[in-house]
Amino acid sequence: MRVAVIGGGGREHAIIKSLKKSPKVSEIYALPGNGGIAEDAECVAIGAKDLDKITEWCVKEHMDYVVVAPDDPLVLGLVDMLNEKGIPCFGPTKAAAIIEGSKAFSKDLMKKYGIPTAEYETFDDMDKALEYVQNCRIPVVIKADGLALGKGVIIAETREDAVEGIHTIMEERKFGASGDTVVIEEFLEGPEVSVLSFTDGKTVRPMVSSMDHKRALDGDKGLNTGGMGTIAPNPYYTDDVAAECMEKIFLPTIRAMEKEGRTFKGCLYFGLMITKDGPKVIEYNSRFGDPETQVVLPLLEGDLFEIMQATTDGTLDRVDFSFADKCACCLVAASEGYPVSYEKGFEITLPEKHDRIFIAGSRLEDGVQRTSGGRVLGVTEVADTLQEAVDKAYATMKTVHFDNMYYRKDIGAKALDVK
Repeated sequence: MRVAVIGGGGREHAIIKSLKKSPKVSEIYALPGNGGIAEDAECVAIGAKDLDKITEWCVKEHMDYVVVAPDDPLVLGLVDMLNEKGIPCFGPTKAAAIIEGSKAFSKDLMKKYGIPTAEYETFDDMDKALEYVQNCRIPVVIKADGLALGKGVIIAETREDAVEGIHTIMEERKFGASGDTVVIEEFLEGPEVSVLSFTDGKTVRPMVSSMDHKRALDGDKGLNTGGMGTIAPNPYYTDDVAAECMEKIFLPTIRAMEKEGRTFKGCLYFGLMITKDGPKVIEYNSRFGDPETQVVLPLLEGDLFEIMQATTDGTLDRVDFSFADKCACCLVAASEGYPVSYEKGFEITLPEKHDRIFIAGSRLEDGVQRTSGGRVLGVTEVADTLQEAVDKAYATMKTVHFDNMYYRKDIGAKALDVK
């Protein structure tokens, strides 16, 4: 089958490498892809948010199936547009993708259906938001309502920080229209866990858990990024926690979306915090996480394309797959200055054999890969133990080079400290 994957980052590269293993997939196209993805798929220079051109191209080129990976085209309704043309997709419709597209919607959904989450208030009036933070408990979390590349969250340690955060989001419009409404919520404490799950709207099949490292610098310092590394499985996600999440969070969320007339099919990402009162939802994403995908899919034992088709067809309960009883570690190499400003165009040197190096930001120039983004690539290794996976990943990273390259030196350290 001819398959198109929408997007051009490390997540999409990991998805494409996994899809290549399926005997059912004959050709893979990436829209727009990147310099590294070009080694594994045919790249087509159409941006992921250019919905009309994507739809036109997929119809013209007779795509049999389309994987819509990034949040923007999902929230904008690409799946709906392709479905109208008779092309099946992996990913939720616009009506269902709102679970990520609007934090206010997702918080209201959880409140209505009793799904555990932080207490919150929603504001579209800046003065009322400012008045609220004068009396609420501190620290407090301030979130832009809409999509903000995973960076629209401010943890305010003081009232002054809260006031500044509201001005940053609502007055200075750092995240554009995404900040027209803010959600101000209770600060939760405990270890964070990411759980991606396949769902066909009825059945939920969680993938192996993972732990993301969002801050730019070692010791969880510096600015929030899209993610500087991940490990899987997450040691805080025990069998007991998993069972509680299935009963109180995963199934209730899927059922709630169906009751709302927004049946969710595709990959639903649960961002969780394991509090003293049990697991609570921090956020939902309507797609594979990045870079969580880069540690989860290498552990998949099964045909990814077959699983994706089953989410579309409503037959997920009939597909046999599992995840290896191993550990994975992904290290992200970024350009110095990320996530604020950085130079591009540096030549990337990679080891000859690199099956699990996922390219996030590069372009091909006369046969040479050059940096073209903040997060440039992810190095993933798999081993029997987490320590071995971490050690192997750092050893492989030493064989990678580009000017102005930096990466965190403590990915996995927190997980390794868990007794």
